[in-house]
Order: sequence, then structure tokens, then C-alpha cells
Amino acid sequence: MRCRPPAALCGPRFSSLGLLWALAVKMAVEEINNGSALLPGLHLGYDLFDTCSEPMVAMKPSLVFMAKAGSCSIAAYCNYTQYQPRVLAVIGPHSSELALVTGKFFSFFLVPQVSYGASTDRLSNREIFPSFFRTVPSDQVQVAAMVELLQELGWNWVAAVGSDDEYGRQGLSLFSGLASARGICIAHEGLVPLPPGSLRLGALQGLLRQVNQSSVQVVVLFSSAHAARTLFSYSIRCKLSPKVWVASEAWLTSDLVMTLPGMPGVGTVLGFLQQGAPMPEFPSYVRTRLALAADPAFCASLDAEQPGLEEHVVGPRCPQCDHVTLENLSAGLLHHQTFAAYAAVYGVAQALHNTLRCNASGCPRREPVRPWQLLENMYNVSFRARGLALQFDASGNVNVDYDLKLWVWQDPTPELRTVGTFKGRLELWRSQMCWHTPGKQPVSQCSRQCKEGQVRRVKGFHSCCYDCVDCKAGSYQRNPDDLLCTQCDQDQWSPDRSTRCFARKPMFLAWGEPAVLLLLALLALALGLALAALGLFLWHSDSPLVQASGGPRACFGLACLGLVCLSVLLFPGQPGPASCLAQQPLFHLPLTGCLSTLFLQAAEIFVGSELPPSWAEKMRGRLRGPWAWLVVLLAMLAEAALCAWYLVAFPPEVVTDWRVLPTEALVHCHVHSWISFGLVHATNAMLAFLCFLGTFLVQSRPGRYNGARGLTFAMLAYFITWISFVPLFANVHVAYQPAVQMGTILLCALGILATFHLPKCYLLLQRPELNTPEFFLEDNARAQGSSWGQGRGESGQKQVTPDPVTSPQ
Repeated sequence: MRCRPPAALCGPRFSSLGLLWALAVKMAVEEINNGSALLPGLHLGYDLFDTCSEPMVAMKPSLVFMAKAGSCSIAAYCNYTQYQPRVLAVIGPHSSELALVTGKFFSFFLVPQVSYGASTDRLSNREIFPSFFRTVPSDQVQVAAMVELLQELGWNWVAAVGSDDEYGRQGLSLFSGLASARGICIAHEGLVPLPPGSLRLGALQGLLRQVNQSSVQVVVLFSSAHAARTLFSYSIRCKLSPKVWVASEAWLTSDLVMTLPGMPGVGTVLGFLQQGAPMPEFPSYVRTRLALAADPAFCASLDAEQPGLEEHVVGPRCPQCDHVTLENLSAGLLHHQTFAAYAAVYGVAQALHNTLRCNASGCPRREPVRPWQLLENMYNVSFRARGLALQFDASGNVNVDYDLKLWVWQDPTPELRTVGTFKGRLELWRSQMCWHTPGKQPVSQCSRQCKEGQVRRVKGFHSCCYDCVDCKAGSYQRNPDDLLCTQCDQDQWSPDRSTRCFARKPMFLAWGEPAVLLLLALLALALGLALAALGLFLWHSDSPLVQASGGPRACFGLACLGLVCLSVLLFPGQPGPASCLAQQPLFHLPLTGCLSTLFLQAAEIFVGSELPPSWAEKMRGRLRGPWAWLVVLLAMLAEAALCAWYLVAFPPEVVTDWRVLPTEALVHCHVHSWISFGLVHATNAMLAFLCFLGTFLVQSRPGRYNGARGLTFAMLAYFITWISFVPLFANVHVAYQPAVQMGTILLCALGILATFHLPKCYLLLQRPELNTPEFFLEDNARAQGSSWGQGRGESGQKQVTPDPVTSPQ
């Protein structure tokens, strides 16, 4: 801990890269001074100081820069608008750690500062660093490139390590935030302590052991070169298994790391490197400058111009600088940030060109330029360096692209092979890539990639560790990283393990379905029989058989029965509002007409068989003629009233059911009230019940046609059909309920035809000898029966009953 502020001296070390960056700045100044494009008639001056990578050392030249022109001290003023410091702009420093210190200082005076290496994103804050610029991209861009690289290569289970300085902590923070947002999980995270002798090295060793024991195969190292060397020294010592190392720009090209013994065994190293323009003249320029530095006369001339200024500020000259050769610097001659230092000078020169309003003939403005006036022209300035167009954006950053570099070992150091570019989007050249795992790219995932149609069920705290769960029918996987299946809309469906939904097709009882075709064949049979019977009855309308069956009423009943059959045509096809409303009335009304005629015939049979003759004659007169049609009309009006109430109170409507079928949308007529649906059958059921009661117990007379038996069986067919309909309709799938109704209606019609009408047709066609008044007409039978009774009473002789087959009379 420092208790006094003595002079801070640079340690006994020499930075070849620092020297090269200083020479790149000097080369740029000399090119501008020797040319006439930017500052014709003017010459730039400069002071070069070594920061020794120490904030205290960096502050001393910073104070000198801000000293009042012609002195070495800073004057105190309330207003520095007219203050003229020693320099107009500052180039550097290289590191983010130092730039954060000096940046606030120069921002107070609004002196433009252009760094060629400080990439921390904090320096983009214009509120804190209004005068800071840089010729390297922000770490935000590099981090975005790293995350996109991990995504492109399918690595979502990584370790992240940073150096314990501003550069490493801030870069690690940026990476952690963006990686988490992109679905990349950080299994292990830690910092490399600085300096290497720190007590926290134990935590680093623990981190390396965890990484070695886990399934992590990729380590992102956002670190300075010194911290990276420390980390790799321990990883080689701990025999860490080979990994893929995603390097930050700060150590990707560092000799400190490349020359570390055992580095070829750490695995695959790749990272992003800022692009720049080539500087082929720079090695020759360095050689010339080193030759001049070795000349004592040249050094003496420099001391004569500015005697002892450097030693007065930062201490004595470093002894190693007197023995620098081109061989010492050859490794860094092509360093990517050399161009960044060179371009920084051109950025300041272009802003000065704009401030002085220079043109081809000179710079018209002659009054002194203040730093804040130069700063106004630094914002969004565009300039060119070695033919490469650059521009400072609103945050002071430049739009420079990246190359993706891969270490390919060629003893003793690796070659940097370009395997991709990042220009806002990553482009990989996979054919150029090689890995430490022979024959295949390393895999770094906590869980296997889910198949199509599967979503992730996360295990533990990391979203990258999960089980794959199939999406069930009716749901689908929308995105590859989904944690839940997405339900299809109600008008869509999907199979199991689907990645999309399909539109549901409308489903209804179509005309072409086998069941409908079978029912239509049954309809043709029933309708054909009804029409044939009707035609036969009309042809024999004056015959005793037809007259005994009711005559015109029988023909009306058969016509109604034909309409009952035709009503089933309302059920197939796509339902509409009209067909849904018409289905029940157009079935029930004709059936009521048919059953009412049967009821009248049953009533005649009952009256003629069970009542005294005098009463029977009176009732038979009521049941024939206009009164009979009145009964038919009243029955149909009662049924019409029930149908009207049903349609008004509980109107059936067309409904599209999206869930009852797995892949289709069922379009059907929805019944709102099953009680009302049953009440519509009340009139017909009552007529059928009365018919059954009126004929069930009637005794047939020998030698006469048994009409009661036909009516009884007809009503039994009616009841059996509709009683069976109830459980069948209730349990069948709703898609087939219309077919059940069709079948029931047709079977009901066929039952009435088969048991009541067809036997009479048989007699008309095959047994015409039985078509006599004595065999069918009740009144004749009654009269004949009376005379037979008198004969029995008077003579006591036995009457012989004619056989209906052999004795038609």
C-alpha cells in the first residue's frame, strides 16, 4: 500500500508492440505532414510517452498534455472555453483499464482522445466519456460475434472465464448476458486473478477441475494476454483435457500465450481479429527508425530539441531500448492493432481538416483551435486510412469487420488461418476448419438435440439440460428451443410429434359414403314398394280389399309413407340452416298422416268387434266419410303445432364441432333440447299406441281377413324400431347420428309396409279369388253373421264356415 506519492517508475521490461504502435503513430504523422491532402501548409507535432501499463504512470503524461501551452502546469479556471492546452488531441492508451482512467480526465476538458485498443463497452457511454473515440470496435461487437459462432457450431454448454480486470470482467458480463438471451448456458464461470501470485489462484484451480470433470468441451476466454498465460500455465500443469478455446482479441495473437510450452496440447484455439488495411511500407519504416536510433548523433539532436522532458515526467530512459533490433520486433510487425494506431492519427487529422476548413490551396482559418472545437468535428467524421473508409459513430466507435482466425500449429508458433468473417452476420468456411478431435467437430451440449416435434423439459437450473418430450396430437413444436408445445387453433389439427398444424376439413355425412349408398339403396326399396303398393291400390280402388282398407285414406296413407321415405334425403350432404329446420317436420308430418289413417282403420276394427251392433253402426258412420278426414287433419295439425313449437323454442342449428374428430371439423345439426326432440314424437307415438290397443285383443272371425293382426304387427314394428333407436342414437358417434336417423326412418316405413300393406298387395296379385265383399267388408259380414245366427236359433242346424283358401264364398 502506498503511503507517499513518490515517482512511479516503469519496471525492467520492454514491450515490442508498444514500440511498434508508437512508430505507427509517428509514421502517420510524417505522412500527413509530407502530404498536402489533409493539412496543406501545416505540420502536426507530437509527444510520445510510455504508459508502462500503469494508471499512475499514464496520468503523468496526461497532466503534461493538459498543461497550458508553453508551460508544464495546469492553470485553474472557472471557464476553460478559451483554455489552450499543450495538445489538441490524444492518441491512446491501448488498454481499457488505462483508458477508463484517462478518459474521464480528458473528458473534463473535452479533449478528443482516440484509443487504438481499448474496447470495453463502458467507454461508449457519452454521458461519462463525451470526448472518447476509438479505432477498434466495442467489445459488444466481438461478444455478438462469439455468441453467433457458438450458435452456428451448435455449442450451447460452455465455460466462460475472464481476466480479473476491467477488460475481462466487462467482457465476461457482456458475454454472459447475450449468451443467456440466445439460449447458451454457461456451466462454469470464473475470473483469472491478477497478478499471478494472488491468493485467489486456488479458485482458478478449482474452476479448471470442474471444467475437466464436466461435459463442457468449449471455453470462452475473455482475457488479457498476461491473464491468459497464467490460465494456460495452470491448465497445462493440471493436465486439463483438450478443449475448444474461443479467444478474445486481446490474447489471440499474443506471443506471451503462443510461446508458452505445452500450448499445442490445449486443444483448438479460434477467435475474432479486427480487419485492417495492409501496411507494406511499415517494416521498412521501422528498420529506418531503428537505424537512426542506433546513431548517437541523432539521439543527441533529439535531446537538444527537448532536453530531459521524458525523464522529468516518467523517469529515466529504459536501458533495453538501446539494443532493439528488427529481429526483436519482427513478430509484431503485422499485428492487427498497428493499423488501428495508424488510423487514429488520420481520424484526428480529418477532423482538424474540417475544423480549419482546409482545401487544396491551404487552410483559411488561422485563429487558434481549441480542443472542444476540434471535438465538434470528431463526431460522425468519415476518413480514409490506406484506402479503407472509416467513420466514428455516435458512440465514438468505428465500423470495422472481423476475421475469424484459427490456430494451426507450425513449429514453434501457430499460423493464424482465416476460417470466416463477421460483418454483422457470421460467415464460416467450414472446409478450412480443423479440430483437435480427429475427423469430427467437438460437441459441447448438456443434452442431445431434440428431434422434430419434441420440446424441452428443463432439468435443474440450466435451460440447456433437459429431457425431450413429444408434442401430442393437437399441439406442435413451433420453435426448436420451445419448452412447451403450442396448441393448434380450433380449426387446425396435428399428429403426434408435429412441427406444424394442418387445416381441418369439414366432415359430414357425404353422399358418396358407403353407409349412405347402402341407405339410399334401402330408400329405393322402401319407396319403390310404397309407390308400387299405391299404384296397385289405385288400380284396384273399387275392390273390396281396398275399400275395406279405407279406400282413399289407404292411398293417402301410402302416399304419406312415400313422403316419409323421401324425408331421409334431408340428412346426407353438408348441413345448412334450411335442411336442419326441415328434417324433423318433413319426417313427422307425413308419418302422422300415415299413422292417422291406420288409427282410423284400427278404430273401425275395434268398434266392429268389441261394441254392441247398435253402437258399432253409429261409430262406424263417424269413422268414415268427412269425419275420418277431420281426424286425419286434426292429428296432422297437432303434430304441426308440436313441430312449430320445437322450431321456435329450440331451433336446431348448424354447428361446427372442432374437437369431436381428430383431423376434421364435424358439421352437423345441433339439437338444443332432447326433451323437445322427444316430444315431437308424441303425436305419432300416441296414434301408434292407440292402434296397438285397438287391435291387439281383437278376435278375428273365421273366414274373414284379419286386418287387426296386420295393424298389430305394424305398430310393433314401429315401436321396436323407435325404441331401438334411442340407445343406438345415444351411443353412436355424433358423426353417424344422421345415418342412424335415416336407417330408423326407412326401417319404420319398411316395417309398416311389410306387415300391413304388402300382404294386401299379395292378395290383390296372387289371390284375387279372396278379393270379395264377404271376405273383407265388415258390414256384409255383420249382416251375414246375423242371418247365420237366426238360422242357428230357429233350426239348430250347424253352419259351415267357408275356408278362406278353398271356399272364397
